[in-house]
Amino acid sequence: MTDAITQHQQLLELLLARSVKRGTFTLASGQQSDIYIDVRLTSMSPEGLSLLGPLALTAIRKRSWQVDAVGGMTLGADPISYAISYASNFAPPLLRAFTVRKEAKAHGTGKQIEGPFRSGDHVVIIEDVITTGASALRAIEAVSVAGGKISGVIAVVDREDGGKEAIATQGYDVISLATITELRSR
Repeated sequence: MTDAITQHQQLLELLLARSVKRGTFTLASGQQSDIYIDVRLTSMSPEGLSLLGPLALTAIRKRSWQVDAVGGMTLGADPISYAISYASNFAPPLLRAFTVRKEAKAHGTGKQIEGPFRSGDHVVIIEDVITTGASALRAIEAVSVAGGKISGVIAVVDREDGGKEAIATQGYDVISLATITELRSR
């Protein structure tokens, strides 16, 4: 078994143990579901951080995306972005991490994007869970307005509800580290 397969299996096991809840839930999109996936319960754990960083970094490099920075909408993307940035320290070139606020601050510098993001950066938008794709598209818009060039999108979990396709129709490549089908089948 290859290391990538092992890491993928480890991710599925961590998600199932920590992040997958079964019952009746209303998602942020307003949709009803019998499964809720709170990736933060995985991505904010030591095991999740140490697994997600290298796994996502490998996915970025396999696509040959030229990337300077990674980030997405706060709060879901934050730990994943930081883990990827940290992992790049051990496998250069280095990637900086940034956070996209829901709206620009009304005080201080008034920025919507926090961290070492620079206009002209090639970036990967990070998403914890893709359902409709709306959150990733908001992050894409904010980064684009700030002068960033979008290389692609990485999601930890694709709920397979059309979000990946909605992002793709806007011209962006999407990588999913796991899918709801994989989680349901275990």
